[in-house]
Amino acid sequence: MPSQKVMFKKVLYMRFLRDLSLADRRVLVRADFNVPLDENLKITDENRITQFLPTLRYILEQKGKAILMSHLGDGSGKVDPKTSLLPVAKRLTELMGMEIQLAPDCVGQDVETLVNKLQPGQAILLQNLRYHAGEKNNDAEFASLLARLGDVYVNDAFATAHRAHASI
Repeated sequence: MPSQKVMFKKVLYMRFLRDLSLADRRVLVRADFNVPLDENLKITDENRITQFLPTLRYILEQKGKAILMSHLGDGSGKVDPKTSLLPVAKRLTELMGMEIQLAPDCVGQDVETLVNKLQPGQAILLQNLRYHAGEKNNDAEFASLLARLGDVYVNDAFATAHRAHASI
């Protein structure tokens, strides 16, 4: 009698945000804030920001600490003031009626310090992920540095979910 092969299938269990306990937890959220900017760095279409607001409100209402991350522009792995997420942080602050601080970078000791100072119900936006080549290169070390910032990971960036990038 021939031997039978046992097939194992990797099963991915997906949870929904409402299924998680968020109180006093650092919620690392991949958002899609790749919004168009004019020559004066003003947002010309804020739809991606406004579509994200229910997720952010829920996290903050549950007393989570929201650490938001996104890319803006194509990115070259270098800092470019024209693709800073500062306009997004300002618009989020206006729409939420509370300060959404922009971190000076998306990884590093200074960022970790800012994240660790967050109180429940507060949020911070990390600087453009694509200022680091590791984002588009799907670098495991860069992904690990990002992961250190959160207790829970939420992907709210549907339009970028197909990409093999470190933050995804």
